[in-house]
Amino acid sequence: MKRTLLSFILATIGTASAISSNTVEIVYNGTTATVTVDSNISKYVTVSSGTSSHVVITQSTDFAGVNKTPANTDGEITYSLSGTSSNGSFYLEGSYKCIVQLNGVTLTNPGGPAINIQNGKRIEVSAKSGTTSTLTDGTNETYNGCFHCKGHTKLKGKGTLNVVGNSKHAIYSKEYCEVKNLTFNITSAVKDGIHCKEYFLMESGTLTINGVGDDGIQVEQDANSPITGSTTKHEDENSGNFYMEGGTLTISNYKGKAIVADGSITYSNNSTQNFDTSDTKILAGIEDLQAQPVHIVNGIYDLQGRRLNAVPQRRSVYIIVENGAARKVFRK
Repeated sequence: MKRTLLSFILATIGTASAISSNTVEIVYNGTTATVTVDSNISKYVTVSSGTSSHVVITQSTDFAGVNKTPANTDGEITYSLSGTSSNGSFYLEGSYKCIVQLNGVTLTNPGGPAINIQNGKRIEVSAKSGTTSTLTDGTNETYNGCFHCKGHTKLKGKGTLNVVGNSKHAIYSKEYCEVKNLTFNITSAVKDGIHCKEYFLMESGTLTINGVGDDGIQVEQDANSPITGSTTKHEDENSGNFYMEGGTLTISNYKGKAIVADGSITYSNNSTQNFDTSDTKILAGIEDLQAQPVHIVNGIYDLQGRRLNAVPQRRSVYIIVENGAARKVFRK
């Protein structure tokens, strides 16, 4: 009883001396997880899962950065994941950007995403140097990815990340997705390897996508935001564009296209493509309906001013009122 109580206290409060500042440490061990919260941020973090390996954390909406450092200029909370669980997950809610550090974690969730981040802000996912992390999901199709993120996803770090998507996509980002430095392997997915909205950017690193049931990477425009072209530093960009500025991208054994984008597909001379770059597709994207002429038929009338239910099928002259303006039409 004392040991259980102590574990619960550590899971919900933690101590500043045990971990780094602004950090929540999650260590998986089979069907349990020990969650330790730095005291500096304990009032902003609620752990509702106790010692379960299915970790559920809510980051307070009142949090807007604390204890800023040169390495963490915005004072974000870092969630550090390590250990192993064959029946575990990480679920996070919040309304301020944060860092998810993968510190050699092996996480399998048979009934859902391995990592599910319900936070619409920028989420930095960093694989710590010298470590290998592996994420695997189940086969429940009520979610979109083994790694599912509601916000902007920045995948980075000098470690290795392996992802298996047994339900839909391996990586799903509801907003943009960027890759930098990472050694990133998607070893299988039922649908796309990476599926994101707004834009996709690969700056550097090595990304290998193999054995997916649809496209290697698909980039959509976000129907809920204004459509843009390419913007300076991709600020507020919602283009559906694919950019590869550096690194090596290998895509093989896929059933759809290597890359599908609503916008454009661009490769720089500093990047390497180990796939058939002609096996790609540009979709029409989302039309800006406000820029299109809108035709509203207000009524159809004969020359006596009587309203008709439809355009006459016989030879006749009739008047059609469209967008509030009348015009005479002769039907042969």
